[in-house]
Amino acid sequence: MTFAALGILGHFSKTMLMFFIPQIFNFILSVPQLFHMLPCPRHRLPRLHPTEDKLVMSTVKFKQSDLGKLGRMFLFVLPKLGLTKITVDDEHITMTNLTILNVILRVMGDTHEQTLTTYLLLL
Repeated sequence: MTFAALGILGHFSKTMLMFFIPQIFNFILSVPQLFHMLPCPRHRLPRLHPTEDKLVMSTVKFKQSDLGKLGRMFLFVLPKLGLTKITVDDEHITMTNLTILNVILRVMGDTHEQTLTTYLLLL
């Protein structure tokens, strides 16, 4: 909110918009889960693997029968774009959550929290 006020009052709107690009991308990526087109768990942040001290992608498990037409379309499109990883079991589907953190972990692999922060800052 402070950044928005500074951008408007200080006439830095284009510069301030550059700071919000990762947040805008994260929101657009999260829309299918936020608006319940795909199941949305309570916690979508990456999990810490305590023995390796690395962050791993968080997942959500659901039945395919719980999805509507729009959810099935997202389930088809998102893996093709490389934004999520889907595993199909007998009757359940396991999918990585739709956050920018999980996308970076999908591309770079499991990493330490400090390394993930560095990747985000370089983005």
